[in-house]
Amino acid sequence: MTTLADVADFLRSVRREAGLSQETLAQRAGVSRTTVARMESLAKGDMSVSALLRLLEAAGYDLKPVKQGHIRTIEDILAEQRREDDP
Repeated sequence: MTTLADVADFLRSVRREAGLSQETLAQRAGVSRTTVARMESLAKGDMSVSALLRLLEAAGYDLKPVKQGHIRTIEDILAEQRREDDP
């Protein structure tokens, strides 16, 4: 992700993947539905990082910085190995 538009698209996709409406996600994150709609559409051309963190957490995601060019983190690799070990 390199632009705010990418972040907005990602937020919308994780909300949909979690099967949540804008209203439900907003309630879980403690923000207004209007905030979710504005962040997904970049209506204000900007977004609050604190609101983004709350929304991602409410959809079941963490925001992790990853060095450019690296696709997976050590945590990702370990999680994959754990899943492979589970029957």
